[in-house]
Amino acid sequence: MIYILLSICCSVTVAVLLKLAKRYQINIIQAVTVNYFAALILCYIFFKPDVAVVNSSAPWSIYLSLAVLLPSVFLLLAASIRNLGIVKTDIAQRLSLFIPILAAYFIFREDFNQLKIIGLLVGFPAIVLTFLRKTDQKENQGNWIYPLMVFIGFGVIDVLFKQIALYKLLPYTTSLFVIFCLAFIVSLIIVIVLMISRKIKTQLVNLACGLVLGLFNFGNILFYMKAHKALSSNPSTVFAAMNMGVIVVGSLIGIIIFKEKLTKINYLGIVLALAAVIFITLSQNAVR
Repeated sequence: MIYILLSICCSVTVAVLLKLAKRYQINIIQAVTVNYFAALILCYIFFKPDVAVVNSSAPWSIYLSLAVLLPSVFLLLAASIRNLGIVKTDIAQRLSLFIPILAAYFIFREDFNQLKIIGLLVGFPAIVLTFLRKTDQKENQGNWIYPLMVFIGFGVIDVLFKQIALYKLLPYTTSLFVIFCLAFIVSLIIVIVLMISRKIKTQLVNLACGLVLGLFNFGNILFYMKAHKALSSNPSTVFAAMNMGVIVVGSLIGIIIFKEKLTKINYLGIVLALAAVIFITLSQNAVR
């Protein structure tokens, strides 16, 4: 369980760092770029990927899609945390698991049991109730789009990573290294374009923040994979503990430390989100 706890801590720490970025005037795109550079270096050190086996038969269309999506959704994640806080953004990210579940049903024709259907039926109102807030009309028209895009973005990314996992001709960690390399290149191109147009300037604080961000971002992946390896006979335990842990810890930090204000309806949404994760986890056990 120590790996699950460490993965939860790393995931929530990433959200906290993005929350603090506005306070310390961190340029997010620069930090994200360095984050992917740090992640690919750590990936090379810990996983020892065999890049020589990567050839034209590799799923390059998926690699390139993820290379564009990863930094883009990271920026949306930062915008969502900045505008709506850690609590609602973490829930949007965790409930994005519904998208690969729906893809499994409609695209891959996977059979659904009653527990999984209940989980989906509970999860969708959880999303709506979590994001409801009493604000002026202008704010309502703009800010809700960020967690919605986080929800969709992470869901699509999850579907693509599942496709990578099913590709047996290359080790998953090697594909992960290639994706990090491509995501770094995409982010770097964006930074260079912005620098040439003089919209941003390189600052040491952005580089330092990016290194720390990359450390915890990779730590989340590393410990999550180690948890699955340690509990290989019961992966649903890892799935449930990780998702519920991030929702609970992220909510506590958002409410207690950052004083994020939630309504009673929002709290009900959090409870329903936890219930949805539980039902989906139980559905996996039922299949086994």
